[in-house]
Amino acid sequence: MKKSIAILLIVPFALFGESLTQLIELTKNNKMIDSSRISIESTKDSYKSVQNSYLPQFSVGANYQRTNKETSGVPHSRNTIQGSVDYVIYDGGKKYNTYDSYEASIEQGKNSLVNQENEIALQVTDYYFTYLSLGAQKEAKLKEIEQLEAQYTRLKRFLDAGTTTEDEVQKIISRIETARVELHEIELNIQTIIHNLEYVVGKSVSIEKGSSVDEYNSDKTQLRADLKALEYKLEALLADAKAKKSGTLPTVTINDTYARNDLNYNTNTYSSNSDDYSQNIASVNLSWKIFDFGATSREYQAAYKQYLALKSQYEYEKNKASVDLKLANKSYEIGKLKVKSAKAGLKAANSAYDSIKAKYENGIVDNVSYLEALSEKYDAESALKVALYDLEIKKANIIYYSGEKLEEFVK
Repeated sequence: MKKSIAILLIVPFALFGESLTQLIELTKNNKMIDSSRISIESTKDSYKSVQNSYLPQFSVGANYQRTNKETSGVPHSRNTIQGSVDYVIYDGGKKYNTYDSYEASIEQGKNSLVNQENEIALQVTDYYFTYLSLGAQKEAKLKEIEQLEAQYTRLKRFLDAGTTTEDEVQKIISRIETARVELHEIELNIQTIIHNLEYVVGKSVSIEKGSSVDEYNSDKTQLRADLKALEYKLEALLADAKAKKSGTLPTVTINDTYARNDLNYNTNTYSSNSDDYSQNIASVNLSWKIFDFGATSREYQAAYKQYLALKSQYEYEKNKASVDLKLANKSYEIGKLKVKSAKAGLKAANSAYDSIKAKYENGIVDNVSYLEALSEKYDAESALKVALYDLEIKKANIIYYSGEKLEEFVK
């Protein structure tokens, strides 16, 4: 008994599908998004490594020497233990340019991730409402087939009674078969959408109706995350170019080395030289590449040209984004007109169907006219739902092209 109750409690919840909000949340476990997150962490680790490399470097060492012929300056054996500290005081600005490059690269990665999540959310939104549109078409087609089969049964009785002709029956059979083929095509498209969603989400899904997208009313637009990522990439490339240029400037380092020496002479003549001693040497070092046949200069020019190339691409993408937003807004306005037109079309189709159905049942119009009216009625119902779902997709496009996070507008 308890087991039966448990099954009754579990099964209804298993039958529920995912809303659009849940589907978008599931996409955050997408493998490509995981890859982007890991890439950002990798860049952060590399940056930390570079930062640590500019801190003072400590090293220790030990040395043992032995000779087959000692002299006053070379003992029979010698043990040395030493420690040293090295630090770069100045490297032509390369250090801070490198820091700037890494920081910009990290921000680029973060914005690329935000854009990737937003793009996938837009893709899932498109799949979701396309699925619902196909569902509406399927529902309309099933109703059409049901009505056609009912009319076939009715006409078959008339044919058996000799009050109608064989060609009238064959016409409706043909319409039923055509409708069934169209139904199979719709079902195939539905399965394709489901498979695409499962590929993006990473798990089996079922879809629940009821989600919608809020209308975006603000006149203010933000820079899209992908364009922000390009801006940060520009900063990184410029910093890299400056780091290359720093190779023409001097590098100053300091070093301090402490050594403990243990001298061992076998010859009595040199035994007085066997005293152990300690030594500390501090130094400031300067190196300056005066001439390298233009290698550093060309390296800088190559890096700077990469920056200029990306800058041109950025300006192009920025202008394109502005055009895309205008087109999205225009498409939305057209979508609203389509909804209005579809409502009017459905009203007209229902009115025409009711009139022709009454005439058909009274023998005033023929079977062909009735079938046409029936088909138009269900096509109009489907067209309205498709127009409404398409309008939701168009609202999502406006939100995306306005630089907003789509998931914040889904309910």
